[in-house]
Amino acid sequence: MTPVHTGEQLDHYRIDSVAARSGMASIFRGVDLRDGRDVAIKVPHPEMESDPVLFDRFHREEEIGQKLDHPGVMKVFGDENRSRVYMVMEWVPGRLLREIMSNYARLPVERAIRIAVGVAEALEYIHSHGVVHRDLKPENIMVDDQDRIKIIDFGIAGQTGARRLTFANLSQVMGTPDYISPEQVKGKRGDARSDIYSLGVILYEMLTGRTPFSGPNGFAIMNDRLLNNPEPPRQIVPEISPELQETLYRAMERDPKSRYGSAREFAWDLTHLDQVGVADRAELKEWKRRGRPWFRTALFYLMLAAIPVAIFSLLLYVARHSGR
Repeated sequence: MTPVHTGEQLDHYRIDSVAARSGMASIFRGVDLRDGRDVAIKVPHPEMESDPVLFDRFHREEEIGQKLDHPGVMKVFGDENRSRVYMVMEWVPGRLLREIMSNYARLPVERAIRIAVGVAEALEYIHSHGVVHRDLKPENIMVDDQDRIKIIDFGIAGQTGARRLTFANLSQVMGTPDYISPEQVKGKRGDARSDIYSLGVILYEMLTGRTPFSGPNGFAIMNDRLLNNPEPPRQIVPEISPELQETLYRAMERDPKSRYGSAREFAWDLTHLDQVGVADRAELKEWKRRGRPWFRTALFYLMLAAIPVAIFSLLLYVARHSGR
């Protein structure tokens, strides 16, 4: 597949400029020549088209994007008559939340809450339509000048009724180490409460300027999440109220059953902090106690290291038996 260049025309769309590049695709700013509307055009790289898993991820993102229609979710436009593989989306003015956060040590409390509520409302919508994002992070949230948000990139999202997680696509649905939920770390599929956990981590980072769990690499960060408690936000930023701190803990409960049951509940507490009851939490007192048992750490790394071996073994088994 030949590369796409600025000034080129793809069917009804003209490519104007490069907006972003990633390992999977390039995103161009373009114009729909039929109505003059600005659009974003996502074109997969040639090597992605030859990878069945990544190519499936691209089509899943397009399918889910066409299904959703909410001001807090980037809209994807469908068109069956295309001369090559690409995705057309609405052009969203603004900046990635990651870029905004990179410009400040931390965001003001009121702004952080405003952005989090917008994301929670969008999550409530997508969850009500049977979709779980599974990779919510600041890089996947656009914010405009009025702090209105749009969630983007549904490449590893899950849908109700979609195929189950298998060895072949396990590595594609793990999410990002800093924001992934504990149940996803353990290899579970994750549900709406997993997105709520990720939003809790994002809000914690917006308020304090740091993520709640750390480590020298992704595996260590995920392990820290399973074993330890984060530093209390009020310990870092005293102006964070006890009620706001409580909402963070409720969103980031290690056990998903103890978390908010819906994004709507999370948003309601954030907008009614005066009605949030504050629990006497043990983790507020024990957060300095760092649990790093060597056998649990070793077992964690061993399990993660076994994943590619299991994938290779499964593929080898299928290849040997498919010819019989």
